[in-house]
Amino acid sequence: QVQLVETGGGLVQPGGSLQLSCAASGLPFSSYTMGWFRQAPGKEREFVSAIRWPDDSPWYSGSMKGRVTIANDNAKRTVYLNMYRLTPEDTAVYYCATQVHDGPIDSTSSYGNWGRGTQVTVSS
Repeated sequence: QVQLVETGGGLVQPGGSLQLSCAASGLPFSSYTMGWFRQAPGKEREFVSAIRWPDDSPWYSGSMKGRVTIANDNAKRTVYLNMYRLTPEDTAVYYCATQVHDGPIDSTSSYGNWGRGTQVTVSS
C-alpha cells in the first residue's frame, strides 16, 4: 500500500523559512517523479515543485521560483521542500504526490497517491 506522509508545516512569520518533508512507503521511491502542490482556502490545488525521475531535475512554479528548493534522499525515501521568504499568500495546505500518468509535470491530473497534506500558515 502506497503511503505518503507530509510533515513540517506550522506557523511562520512573514519572511521566514520552512522545510517540509514527504516520507514515502509502499513504492519504489527512486523510480517516481515526486511533486509538491498546495491548496489555499477557496482556491484550486496548484503546483509548487517537482523532482523528476530519473535524473532528479528540479521543477518550480513561477510563483515560488527563487524561494523554494526541492531535494530527495533516496536512502530515507523522503523528498524535502525548502521554502524561503514566505508571505501570507503562501498560506495553504501543502501536499506531496507521485506522478502516475504521462502528462504535464505541473498538472494535478498527472499525479496520484496523494498524502493528507500539512498546513502552512504565514502570519505575524
